[in-house]
Amino acid sequence: MFEKQKVYLSEEKIQQRVRELGKKITEDYRGKDLICVGTLKGSFVFFADLVRQIDLPMKIDFLGASSYGNQLTTSGVVKITLDLSMPVANQHVLIVEDIIDTGITMKYLLENIKLRNPASLKLCSLLLKPTRVQAKVDIDYLGFEIEDHFVVGYGLDAAENYRNLPYIAQLDQ
Repeated sequence: MFEKQKVYLSEEKIQQRVRELGKKITEDYRGKDLICVGTLKGSFVFFADLVRQIDLPMKIDFLGASSYGNQLTTSGVVKITLDLSMPVANQHVLIVEDIIDTGITMKYLLENIKLRNPASLKLCSLLLKPTRVQAKVDIDYLGFEIEDHFVVGYGLDAAENYRNLPYIAQLDQ
């Protein structure tokens, strides 16, 4: 399927940015009841690294959603594959996402969680592809803006492969 990959964002560059994001989130949420919600499956590596950089007590939960399935392009239909396991009403919720591509999935998830009456709802995304956005979402904490390349690694996949790479790679078809 793919002939070769090249490093797009190094492990060192990613880890530096994760530390910076963790510090900012720590400052912004000091004294608040925080629930960090990782979106599965793609954010699991970023999520684990990020929450270890947030120097606050917090609750952890996960939410699964997909508009891709095993395809390389979005179907446009969002499917919740795993719902939150705890109530978020009157809590400060931080959604942690791997990549905002079209924005369709995240817009749906944010609207869904807003209906549950959190005290606040913010979004942290490792990556944003601004040229691909179809549904605008506000990203409160952003790791990197990237060009329109198909990227994998650090949790991101191509048909469930490559998630285990410690860096983000660009795949050439």
